[in-house]
Amino acid sequence: MVISMATKKVTITLPEEQVAAMRDLVALGQADSISGFVHHAVNTALNEVELWRMELDAALERTGGPLTEEEIAWADEILGHSRREP
Repeated sequence: MVISMATKKVTITLPEEQVAAMRDLVALGQADSISGFVHHAVNTALNEVELWRMELDAALERTGGPLTEEEIAWADEILGHSRREP
C-alpha cells in the first residue's frame, strides 16, 4: 500500500555535473527519477541532522545540561558564526 504525502514543487539550482550524474543514475535504473533521488538525498540529510542533534543533546545532558547564552556566544565567536534574530 502506498501512503500519499503532500508535496510541494520547488526550483533548485545544482551544478551541471550533479544533474548529469542524477540523470545517469535514472538511466541506469538506480534511481526512479531525479525528484525521487533528490527526495531521498534530502530525507537522508535531514535524518543525519536529527541524529547529530540527538547526540549533542545526550552529550549535553551527560555534561551539565544545555549551553548557556554565554557558551553559545563563545562558540559562535570561535566558529565565526553570527546569530540571527528570529
